[in-house]
This record gives sequence, structure tokens and C-alpha cells, in this order.
Amino acid sequence: MDETSDEPPTSAVLLDNCHFSQVVFNNVEKFYVPGGDVTCYYTLTQNIVPRGKDWVGIFRVGWKTTREYYTFMWAPLPSDARGDTAVQQQIQFKAYYLPKDDEYYQFCYVDQDGVVRGASVPFQFRAETEDDILVVTTQGEVEEIELQNRNLHKENEELQASCASLQKQNIDLQEELNKTQELQNSLESLRCNTEKLELELNSLKKENKHLKELDDCREAELHQLKEQIQNVTSDKERLETRLKTALDRMDQLQSQVLNYEKEVENLSHMDRDKTEQLESLKEENRQLCVTRTQQQQNHDLMKELEEQKRLFQILQAKKNEADEENQKLREENDRLLRRLSQEVSSFSVVSQAQAPIPAPEVGGLLFGNSCCAAGANLGAGAADIASIRKCPICDEVFPEDIETSQYEVHVQSHLLECPLCSETFEKSNKQVFDDHIFCHGLE
Repeated sequence: MDETSDEPPTSAVLLDNCHFSQVVFNNVEKFYVPGGDVTCYYTLTQNIVPRGKDWVGIFRVGWKTTREYYTFMWAPLPSDARGDTAVQQQIQFKAYYLPKDDEYYQFCYVDQDGVVRGASVPFQFRAETEDDILVVTTQGEVEEIELQNRNLHKENEELQASCASLQKQNIDLQEELNKTQELQNSLESLRCNTEKLELELNSLKKENKHLKELDDCREAELHQLKEQIQNVTSDKERLETRLKTALDRMDQLQSQVLNYEKEVENLSHMDRDKTEQLESLKEENRQLCVTRTQQQQNHDLMKELEEQKRLFQILQAKKNEADEENQKLREENDRLLRRLSQEVSSFSVVSQAQAPIPAPEVGGLLFGNSCCAAGANLGAGAADIASIRKCPICDEVFPEDIETSQYEVHVQSHLLECPLCSETFEKSNKQVFDDHIFCHGLE
């Protein structure tokens, strides 16, 4: 219901604890016409100090706490901040936020602690009727009321002057009371200082008496000290004689100490030399240990090298054997290929020179010519040989019309080629190939 979104500070303080005389509301109408703005006039007395969160609210008559406000407006701070004079203020409530019923309401000034500091007379929000208008019938009554108002105003001014005089007297009396209090405090302080000085005086008297007694004792002690000084003087002479003897003895001892120091220095040089010799021997020993360790490592390396040479010889022998076997296989392969090509060539010549043999007639030989049959079989075999190719490693048969490159690729798939010397090995002899590569690594 407020124009702002902030909630005003409220409290649950009851009416008995409120101070309604610190803010006085002026010119409060009995009726305010609905639908119009309402201006609230009020006076801040000297007994209140306005703060930033003070507010003026409209309350329905019969409220118990400040939380029962209908609407509110923040109270503006006065431009004149002096607290010794009353200040006139005003606030305007917008018609939109005002009550719409005809109940009795009143203005209340609430400080930022939620305590009511002033309240107005009740009023209503309704149109004024003729019954509510006060009609003055005689001029005498008006003059009498004006006279009473002037008298009351005069009495009010006299009372204000009297109040100001009393306030001034109160201030003067307060200042005198403060001065009297200060004098009383000063007197009390002087009294305490006097008592302290008396105590110090008594203490000094006792101390003076004690010092006199000490002085007497000191005189007796001084006499004793004189006697002691004489005794000390004789002792001093005797001690000087002894001191001279001791000094002579000390000179002798110092000469002996110098000799001892020279001997110690010589011994220190000898010890340093021995230490250096010991360090040198340690260094030589360390170098010998290092040399021995290196010799042992060299011996181990020689043994390992001999073992590798022996292994290399074994692998070389295996390689030679594998090479011999591979050479034999190549020679066998070449021999078989030459034989195969010769047979194919001879058979092609024979098949071209031989004429066809007619079939036997009825009544001829019961069995055919065996030579003719053999020739026929030989021709068929030659035809088969001419039309096939056989892998020399896996014995796989290929037709005659296969391309030579495909046949070579197949044969090459069974071989392993050394990347260093281009020597080939069968894949079935993988160990021989690995030994061959290892021998290249030893070279």
C-alpha cells in the first residue's frame, strides 16, 4: 500500500509505552474527501531527534501496535537541524493509497525504532454533509471565542517565555552544579594528596632515624675497616713479594710453553705431511681399485667376446651348411627345370612327326597295337606337361596360360631375402635366415 518497496520499521510495543507529545499534528480535518490527496501537517518538538527511517502512517482507530498501519510515508528530515526549536513539517498522501471506507483513522509519527512519538485526532474519509458544518449564530460568541483565543495565545507566549527562563535557569544551575562538583572533586583529590604526603613524611622520619642508627654502625665499621686496611697493607707487601717470585716462575714457564709450542707446530707439520701421504696412498689405492675393476670388466668383456666369436663361428658353419644346401637345391631345381623343358621339347617334336592311327576293323586283331597305345599315352602325358607349371618348393601346379610374373610372385612368396647381401632363403628355414642376419650384425 506504500509507494516504496521498503517496509517501515515497526515493533510490538503497546500504547502504554509510547510518547504521543513529542510530535504534534496540526490542522487535522474531521473529514477528508475520498479520491483526493491528503496533506498531513505536524510539528517536531525539541524533545525528539528526527532520523532517516522515521515515518508517518495512517492507522485505523483502535490499533494496538505499529504493525497495524494501513499506509505510510517516509518522514523527511528537517532542513534546520537545530534541536532547540520546533520544526514544522508536512507530508502528502496520494489518493490511490488512502482507505476507501468511512471508518475512523488517525495520523501517527513512528521513529525508526518502531515507537510512536505522536498521534492526531481521529478523522474520516467521506464527503462533508450539512449536519457536520458548525454554524455561528451570533457575533458576540465569535468575539468571545476570539478573545479567548487571544488570551490563550498570550498565556501560551507567557508560558513559553517562562519555560525558556526556567530552561536558562536550569542550565545555569546545572553549570554551577558542575562547577561545585569539580571543586568537590578537587578538594577530595587534595585531601587524598595530603594524606599521601603525611604518610610519606612519617616514612621519611622513620627512614631518617634508621639512617642515624646506620651512621653510628658505619663509624664502628669504619674503625674496623681501618684496622683491616693496615692488615691488608701488610698482606699486600707479602703478596707482592710472592707475586714477584711467581712472575719469575711464570717467565720460565712461558719460555717452556714457547718451546712446547714450537714442538707442537713441528709435530703438526709432520702430522699434516703424514695426512697428505695418507691421502695420496688412498688416492693410489682408489685408482688401483678402479684399474682392477676395469681389468675385471675387460676380462669379462674378452670372455663375452670369445663366446660371441665361438657363437659366430657356429653360426657361420650353419650358414655355410645352409648355403651349401641352398646351392644344392638350386642346382637340383635348375636340373629339374632343364629336364622338364627338354622333355617338353622332345615330346612336341615326336607328336608332330607321328601320323594318326586308324581304328581296327571288324574281324581284325582282338587286341590293339601295344606300341600305338604307348605312343598315345606318351602324347597325352606330353600334352599335360606342356599345359602345366609346378612350384619347385610347395609342388603347387599352375596352368600353362598363367603369366610368368604371377608364377614368379608365387615362388618369391616362399623365399626370404637378406636386406644386406640379397641372398635368399626358404621361409621353412627361418632359423637359418635369422642366423645369417645375426652374422651380418657381428661383422
